[in-house]
Amino acid sequence: MGQFASFADFLEMGKHGLYVWLSYGIALVIILYNVIAVILNKRRFFNEAKRRLRREQQL
Repeated sequence: MGQFASFADFLEMGKHGLYVWLSYGIALVIILYNVIAVILNKRRFFNEAKRRLRREQQL
């Protein structure tokens, strides 16, 4: 595994494993939140636009 003697050493990262893996985890959660928020906002925008068009066509 390159610089590490074992997979456990890789996970431990020279006693900094907790900080490293928590940082990766927090970054992943933030990225996923941003992606999901965009998808939900896009869906909401298009649903509102459809409702608005239907309402305008009925007048």
